[in-house]
Formats: sequence, C-alpha cells, structure tokens
Amino acid sequence: MDIVDSHAHLDFPQFDDDREAVIERARRAGVVAIVNIGTSLSSSRASVGLAEEYDFVYAAVGIHPHHADTADRGALDDLRALAHHPKVVAIGEIGLDYYRDYSPRPVQRRAFREQLELAAELGQPVVIHSREAHQEVFAALQAWEGSGVLHTYSAGQERLDAALEMGFLVGLSGPVTYRNAQRLRDVARTVPLDRLLVETDCPYLTPERHRGRRNEPAYVRHVVEAIGEARGEPMERVANATTENAQRLFELRHRDSID
Repeated sequence: MDIVDSHAHLDFPQFDDDREAVIERARRAGVVAIVNIGTSLSSSRASVGLAEEYDFVYAAVGIHPHHADTADRGALDDLRALAHHPKVVAIGEIGLDYYRDYSPRPVQRRAFREQLELAAELGQPVVIHSREAHQEVFAALQAWEGSGVLHTYSAGQERLDAALEMGFLVGLSGPVTYRNAQRLRDVARTVPLDRLLVETDCPYLTPERHRGRRNEPAYVRHVVEAIGEARGEPMERVANATTENAQRLFELRHRDSID
C-alpha cells in the first residue's frame, strides 16, 4: 500500500539526531513520497537540500505567517529562484495565523498576497496555513486563480463547500485520529475522495496512537486508517486515492518520481 505524506518538516531540528533513520522508517511503512514544506527562507533552502539528497522527497518553498516579517523583496526573489528547482512542487507554507499572531496581521496579509502572486507567476500550487483566520484566507483565495491544498484543514463543514468550489484539496493530519475530533471525521467522511490529501505535519500533530511522542512520516498510515474508518471504506482505497491526488496536484509523475 503506497502513501504520500503531503506535508512534513523533516528539516526541523527535532530530526537532527536521526533524520536518516526516520526517512528509512517511512520507506518501510509504505510512504512513497514526502513533500517537505518550507516555513522560512532558510527552511525552504533546507527542504530543497533534502529533496536533492533523497529521491522520494520533494520540496515546497515559502514563508510561514509566523515569519512574515522576513518576507521582504530580497527573500521573495530568493524564493523565486528556489522555486525553479526541478524538485520544488509548490509554494508554501503560506497563509494567515491569527491564533499565535507572531507577526503583525498587516504584515502577514502582505506576505500572503505577495506569495500568492509569486505562485501565480510560476504556475505553482500553494500549501495554505489558516488558523483562526478562515474568513480572510478564503476571501484571498477566492480572488486568486490557482490550485492548492488547505493544510491540516480546520475550517469545518461550514466552509467545506467553499473550499471545494475554489478547486482546493483538503489536507487531513493527526487530529483526525483524536478521540474528540468528531467534527474532523465528519469532514473526512464528506469530502470527495478525489479531493483529499493525507499528511503528518511532523514533528507536530502526532496521531492518537503515538501522542506524547514526536510525529514522523511513517505515522501517516494512522491518518489513512482513521479516514477509512470515518468513511466506511478500506484503508487501501483511501491510500490509493490520496496518493493519486498528491501526484496530480504536485505533478510528481513528471519529476523523476514515483511510478
């Protein structure tokens, strides 16, 4: 059974001591591709480095809203250059975070808008972070022409139709496995199977079975299993569909990629 972890942060320091072992465990668990997501300019460079080192790792490059105050003209030019690498498959992680508010909201909005413009210029999909900012994020995306994924979707059933009408995919991660996450399982049950992606967001959001430990790509299997249970469908069907969806969104079949 092949699975794509569509959102990981293997460049983060939590993996410095055993990164190679983590990646090997993912291979043994049936993970056939990992999209490593940049959160800053340095993280984006590290993601590209990992994609160069490991054949089944791909990169997204972008500046997370937490670091929006670093998204000056020079940083955006550097992202543009990085995005031309053949293993860069998306612009992200970009968006708005009004929960932590680590960067001023006007600065977040500017960085988000300019990175959406960059993705449109390059014809790349986007990986969207939206936390306590769904109304503004959806308004920005509705005014933008392009595709992407709403990472670790948290906008609820009430915004699901709008997400699908925009042509976006829905990314589900560890929280769908949590005992009190019925609202997420309702989303998992109702999203068309051809619009779903699975992800870990590792080292964060560890699935229920391993809570209290660092998350890693091998655990994406638990996300697939929880979605299958919510939908009343075999785990294999969810794995196959979400793998095909990731291949389509990120054009993995055109990048020395999985067969």
